[in-house]
Amino acid sequence: MDKIAEAYVKLVLAMGAHDPDYVDAYFGPSQWQAEVKAARPPLAAIKQEAHGLLNELAAIPPPDASELQSLRKEGLTKKLEALVARVEMLEGRRFSFNDEARALYGVTPPAYPVDFFQKILGDLEHLLPGQGPLEPRYHAFRKSFIIPPGKLDVVFQAAIRECRSRTAKRIELPDNENFVLEYVQNKPWSGYNWYKGAGQSLIQINTDLPIYIDRAVDLAAHEGYPGHHVYHCLNEMKFVNQLHWAEYLVYALFTYQALVSEGSANFGILMIFPGQERLEFERDRLYPLSGLDPSQTALYDQVQALFNRLNYSHNEAARQYLDGLCDRRQAVEYLVQYALFSPERAEQRLKFVDTYRSYVINYNLGQDLVKQHIESRGGTEDRPEKRWEEFKRLLSSPVYLRN
Repeated sequence: MDKIAEAYVKLVLAMGAHDPDYVDAYFGPSQWQAEVKAARPPLAAIKQEAHGLLNELAAIPPPDASELQSLRKEGLTKKLEALVARVEMLEGRRFSFNDEARALYGVTPPAYPVDFFQKILGDLEHLLPGQGPLEPRYHAFRKSFIIPPGKLDVVFQAAIRECRSRTAKRIELPDNENFVLEYVQNKPWSGYNWYKGAGQSLIQINTDLPIYIDRAVDLAAHEGYPGHHVYHCLNEMKFVNQLHWAEYLVYALFTYQALVSEGSANFGILMIFPGQERLEFERDRLYPLSGLDPSQTALYDQVQALFNRLNYSHNEAARQYLDGLCDRRQAVEYLVQYALFSPERAEQRLKFVDTYRSYVINYNLGQDLVKQHIESRGGTEDRPEKRWEEFKRLLSSPVYLRN
């Protein structure tokens, strides 16, 4: 499979010439990049070679008593199938939202009716009493929890240090791991990790819109520890440095790995801050650094817990928008009504959907599937040691998630 894996990497690099979002990370030989750049194969040739590699994989007999090799074969197969689907999308084939999610990530997104979100909104009404629509009341309440721009870096640095400290107690990190933190604008996302290889990342935080106090821990954990930065570090340590699996020299954004990567990055927040520990850390450390009033920490935490349960509405808005069941204005209105987004944040979310399409499922469905995977193996909340054992195993495993 080594030869097939190398060919797969070069196909992913070739896709980068046609799809600027496809290659999320590459830290393999520069010679391979030069070869692909010189050849610059068209989409039809990429698809044809991918089909050829799939046929070669299918002809390889099942490995004897080797689960790891079986998972490698299956993982390469799924990555190549996802690559073919992405080529067809670029060629103009129209996938439905569900079909695209199945083709790229191997899962079927659940559907939620508006009644599901209305029930959550009703619970929020009780926490935020007042006159008029809930959306402006929610945003008026949240204004008191915006991190002042001048204090953004000190708050983020404190959150990152805490997330790293808590992660390092449970996961052995590479000695040289580190990342550079940048603040950027005009992006369709709120945060991004660009893994550079050798344990190094560039993490960018988008400051287009106000950043609320809870986002410090969210982004520090999701993009850093134990999220994307740790995920890529562990994958590089095991699959590149130890096993020499070439396919892990590149990270293609639109494959089943995204479900594991995004899902574990979200679930990792709960791993390092179980129970009330996050609330206590934010109240005692981040609120004072931000100059915010910590007396409202508990209420804000309650409100945000309900708000976060609305996140499947992002999928529903994307589904309707991408399937042509609503126009852009209606999709924004849906996010304002059922996700409680401000119009500005709803527009930013639609820009994300324009760019990454069904990728939105990887955050919420991914988190749910990671939780199910870990708990099905005994990693329940009341067994923290086993929970961490299964979480670490997932982060450095070629396993894929399915629903």
